[in-house]
Amino acid sequence: MASRLTTTALSFLTCLLILFSFSSSTTILPSNSDKVSLALYYESLCPYSANFIVNYLDKLVEDDDLLSIVDLYLSPWGNAKIRGNDTFVCQHGPYECLLNTVEACAIHAWPKLEDHFPFVYCVEKLVYERKYPEWESCFEELGLDPKRVSECYTGGYGNELELEYAAETNALQPPHKYVPWVVVDGQPLYEDYEDFINYICKAYKGTATPKACSNQSRHSIPRAKAKSIPPVCYRDTIVSTLLESVRSATSLWMQ
Repeated sequence: MASRLTTTALSFLTCLLILFSFSSSTTILPSNSDKVSLALYYESLCPYSANFIVNYLDKLVEDDDLLSIVDLYLSPWGNAKIRGNDTFVCQHGPYECLLNTVEACAIHAWPKLEDHFPFVYCVEKLVYERKYPEWESCFEELGLDPKRVSECYTGGYGNELELEYAAETNALQPPHKYVPWVVVDGQPLYEDYEDFINYICKAYKGTATPKACSNQSRHSIPRAKAKSIPPVCYRDTIVSTLLESVRSATSLWMQ
C-alpha cells in the first residue's frame, strides 16, 4: 500500500512539474500586443485607392522587418451605399461593386495577409493601369485556384461579406470622409495618409525597432505649412461617366 501511495505521489508531482514547465514556457512567448494596427478602408475603382495600394502599401508588405510590427487590415467597401433589400450601389458603378466583392471574397478565402494581399495588389495594379476588366488574369499570374473566390461572389456570400464591411465602415468614429481612409491604432490619418509609415513608427511601443523606424526624425512627423492634400475619392459623390473621364485625364490613374 505504501509503495502504491509513493508511486501515486511521484506521478502527481511529475504532472505538476510538467504543467509548471509548460506554464512557464508559455508566459515568455512573445505576444502581438506591441503590434500597431493599420486599417485601410478603400474601394476598388477609386484611382487613389489603387495608387495607395500599389505605390505605398506594397512597400510596407515588402518590408518583412517593418511588417512584423504591423497588423494590416483591408476593408473593400469605401463610399458604397446600401439600398433596400440589402442591395448596394458603388461610387464608380457596378464594376466597382463586382471588384469590391471579389476582393472581399479573396480576403475570406485566403485569410492570411501573405495569401490575399498579392491578389488584391494584382487587381488594384490593373485598376491603376486602367486594365481592370482583365482582373481574372490575376489567378493565373499568381498560381491561384479561382474556385473558392468564384463560388463566393457568384453564390451570394460575397454580398454578405460586403454588408459586413459596410457596417464596420459606417460605424467608424470619426466617420470617414473619403477613400483611401487610413487608420493607425484607431486614429485616422486624414490627408497625411501617404505618411502612414511615420505614424506606424511613432505608435510602435515595442523594443525590436525595425530599420525603417530607426531614424528618430521619423517620429516627429513634420508638417509642411503649404503641404498639398493628396487626391481622394470623396464620400457622397456619385461620379458620372463624363466627370470620371475628365478626372481620369488629370489623375494618378493616367500614368
